[in-house]
Amino acid sequence: MGKVLGIIGGGQLGMMLTEAAKKMPEEISKVIVLDPTENCPAAKVGAHQIVADFKDENAIIDLANQSDILTYEIESGNSVVLKSIEDRVEINPSPETLQIIQDKLIQKKFLAKNNIPVVDFFEIKSLSDLENKIPNFGFPVLLKVRRDAYDGRGNIKINSGSEVKFAYDSFNGKSLFLEKFIDFKMEVSVIAARNTKGEITSYPVVENIHEENILRTTIAPARVSENVVNKAKEIAEKTMQVLKGAGVFGIEMFVTKDDKVLINEIAPRVHNSGHHTLQSSKTSQFEQHLKAILGLELGSTELVHKTIMYNILGPKGFEGKYKPIQIASENVFLKMYGKEISKPKRKLGHFNVIGTNDQENIVSLLDKVKRVSDSIILEPI
Repeated sequence: MGKVLGIIGGGQLGMMLTEAAKKMPEEISKVIVLDPTENCPAAKVGAHQIVADFKDENAIIDLANQSDILTYEIESGNSVVLKSIEDRVEINPSPETLQIIQDKLIQKKFLAKNNIPVVDFFEIKSLSDLENKIPNFGFPVLLKVRRDAYDGRGNIKINSGSEVKFAYDSFNGKSLFLEKFIDFKMEVSVIAARNTKGEITSYPVVENIHEENILRTTIAPARVSENVVNKAKEIAEKTMQVLKGAGVFGIEMFVTKDDKVLINEIAPRVHNSGHHTLQSSKTSQFEQHLKAILGLELGSTELVHKTIMYNILGPKGFEGKYKPIQIASENVFLKMYGKEISKPKRKLGHFNVIGTNDQENIVSLLDKVKRVSDSIILEPI
């Protein structure tokens, strides 16, 4: 009899984890998700749902009582509650791992202590502290909140002294840290996995292109030198060794103008930049995550097809229901997330464009991505 899998979060990542679990009936008999949105994406593909906030203590305990193993698709869950119940249910990645990653300052200190390269940073305790520490980096500089930030939320770029007080006041007393601004050449990421037995593997390095701080395009493999590939892989796998958490992690990095590789941040879960693996790889990141947390042998991370993933985002100036999106193009794989309401910048779905022969290089695939994306028009109902 398979195990009951509990997932904190039932959005698109929870949906694709649920779909992967359905392909493993001997290992997983049932999926239950905890999510505040009724009939969330995961529920629409067969997961049972507890409707409650991600941090709701009673709901987390209820989920644990119904599950054999817990995981999460969002890192803003209540790690204190998870820590208190780890003796009654298996939790992967572990609450300790989650606590390190949830606080970005603690995350950076942990990585730096383990000699893993990160962007230079300082803790900020007051406005005067901020004013005193900015000269160490010079302008521009980034002021960031320590917790509950994603897709560029919680970051402010400070370009001059006249912007310092406004930036500090904008965070309304939240815990902050200061980070050196990196004029990077490229953003890349590595999807890495570690199972409960300590086996570690990683997918090829991918290149990420953001628009307004939200990931728009992932190119697999990244257009970088072999030297950068090796550095990124080494950093990702060392990170998995020191964190010791079981599961799939998305490790985002900067490549500097002189080809240094620095970790930007870590997500202790399946990641948007790993969606290409649904078509590009022998094992998708979702299947790999389940294998990892169940203690199974990890699957192959070989890249079978060059692939470009493109996020379908809600357009500016429109909020409401929309007509179904369809794509009819060879070697293009559309994945919609079942979100009935579009909002500006909301992730509604993605599509993967795969190359099936050597003649289809990254440039030609990018051209195809543009043609397909230009053809997508979100029409209100």
